[in-house]
Amino acid sequence: MKKNWLSKTIMIPAFVLAAIPGMAQKVNEFSVKQCVEYGAQNAVQVKNALLDVETQRQTNKEITAAAYPQVSGSVSLNDYLNIPTSLLPGEIVGQPAGTFAPVKFGTKFNSSGSLDLNQLLFDGQVFVGLLARDVAMQYARKNVTLTQEQIKANVYKIYYQLVVGKKQLESVDANIVRLEKLLHDVTELFKNGFAERLDIDKTNVQLNNLKTEKLKIENSLANGNDGLKFLIGMPLKETLVLSDTLSYADIKAGVLDDGVVNYNDNAQVQVLNLAKRLNEYNVRRYKLTYLPTVAAFANYTKNAQRKTFDFFGRGDWFTISLIGLKVSMPIFDGFARRARVDKAKLDVQRVTNTLDMVKQMIDKDVETSRRNMTNALITLDNQKKNIELSEKVYKTSKLKYEQGLGSNAEIYNANADLKVAQNNYYSALYDAINAKIDFLKAIGKL
Repeated sequence: MKKNWLSKTIMIPAFVLAAIPGMAQKVNEFSVKQCVEYGAQNAVQVKNALLDVETQRQTNKEITAAAYPQVSGSVSLNDYLNIPTSLLPGEIVGQPAGTFAPVKFGTKFNSSGSLDLNQLLFDGQVFVGLLARDVAMQYARKNVTLTQEQIKANVYKIYYQLVVGKKQLESVDANIVRLEKLLHDVTELFKNGFAERLDIDKTNVQLNNLKTEKLKIENSLANGNDGLKFLIGMPLKETLVLSDTLSYADIKAGVLDDGVVNYNDNAQVQVLNLAKRLNEYNVRRYKLTYLPTVAAFANYTKNAQRKTFDFFGRGDWFTISLIGLKVSMPIFDGFARRARVDKAKLDVQRVTNTLDMVKQMIDKDVETSRRNMTNALITLDNQKKNIELSEKVYKTSKLKYEQGLGSNAEIYNANADLKVAQNNYYSALYDAINAKIDFLKAIGKL
C-alpha cells in the first residue's frame, strides 16, 4: 500500500502549544493570496530585508555627507607645570662662544579656540559612491522582492498541502461512516445467523485502523497549520483558517504555457544584474584612485597667554586665520591600487558567471517542471479513474453481499482497494499542484 502523502512531502516544523483556558484567540480566515500578502509584510526574512533597505539608505547618507563641507571646532587649555626651556647661544647673554644659555619662554597658562572648514572638491571614490547610490538602493529593494517571492512559493505549497490534507480527512470520515454502516449490517446478519463473529471482528479492525489514520492526519494538519503560521510570521496563539479549496479543474486550468521565458522578469536575475552594476562601479572607483584628491580648507584660531588663570578678564586674544588648497597625488603604493582594480574585475566576472548559471538553471527548471507537470496530470487522471472504479467495485461488492451473492472477503478487499485508490489520488493531487507551483514559479507567473 502506498504511504500516506503527508509522510513524503516537505518538512514542516511542529510546535507544541499549551492551551490557555478562557483566552480569546484572533481568527484569521485567509485565502492563499491573503497568506502570501500577510507573509510579505510579517515574515522575519522580509522584515530583515526591509531593514537592509533602511541600512542602505543610511549608508547613502554617509556617502553624500562626504561631499558636504566638514566643519569642526576645538578648544584647548594648557597649564604648564614647567614652562618649556629653550637654549640660546651663550654669546647672546655674554657667555663664552660655543656655550648655550637655558631660557624659559612663554606663560604658565595658554588657551586657544579654533574653527576648521574642509571642503572636498574632488575624490574619485566619493564621486563614484554618489553615482552608485541609486543602484545600491535598487539592489536592496530587489532583495526584498526576491525574499518575498521565495516565501510566496513555500506558502503556496504548504497551503495547498493542507487543503489536500483536509480533503483526504473528509474521505477518511466518509470511509468511517461507510464502515460503521457495514459494521451495523454485519452485526444484524450475525444476530440472524447469516454472518460469523469473525466478520464483525474484521470490520472492527478496519474501522479502528481508519480512526487511527484520522488521528494521524489531524495531527499532521495541526502541525502543518502551525508551520504555515510560522512561515508567514503569524503569532501561533492566533487561529488560521484556510478558506481556499482545490479541485481537479483548478489544477488543470491555465498550465503548460509555452510562452518564451523572459530572464529579466526573474527576481534573482534582476538582483544579479544590479550586483554586477555595483561591482562595475567598484572597478571604476578603484581606477579613479590614480587621480589626485583635491580639497579646500580654512582655519580661524584665537589664542591667549596668561601668567594667571584669567582668560575671561582683560587681556589680548591673538587671531590666526588662513585658507588653503590641498592636492594629494598618489605616486607609488606598491601596486595596491592595481590589485584592487583587478580584484574588482574578477568580482564582475564572478557575477557574470553566476548570471549565466542562473539563466541555465531557469531553462532547466522550466523544462523539468513542464515535464513533471505533464506526468503529474496524467497520473492524476489515472488515479481519478481508479478512485471512481474502486468506489463502483465497493458498491457492487456490498450489494452482492447484502443479497447473499458475495462473500465478506470481497467487501473487505474492495474497501482496502478503495482506501489505496484514495491515498494514491490525494498523493497525485498534491504532486500535481506542487508541480504546477514549480512550473509557474519557473516561468515567472506564480
